[in-house]
Amino acid sequence: MIPKEIRDQAGLVEGAEVTVELRGDEVVVRRPSPPTKSYVEYFAATYAEKVKGRVDIKKIIGEEALDRTVVR
Repeated sequence: MIPKEIRDQAGLVEGAEVTVELRGDEVVVRRPSPPTKSYVEYFAATYAEKVKGRVDIKKIIGEEALDRTVVR
C-alpha cells in the first residue's frame, strides 16, 4: 500500500490504479495516462465496474442540460 502522505502529494485516492516499473534498482510508481482522447471516457470506463455497468456520460450531460433549461 502507498502511504497516505505520498498518495496526497501525488493526488492519488486510496484504491487508485497505478503502474509500477522497475528502473535499475528503483521501483517507480505512477498514475497511468488515460488511453483514450477523453479523460471523462477513461474515467467512466475505469470506474464503470464499481457502479455495475457502463456510464453514459453524454446521456447524463444531456439530461442535466435539459433539466436546467426546463421552466418550472
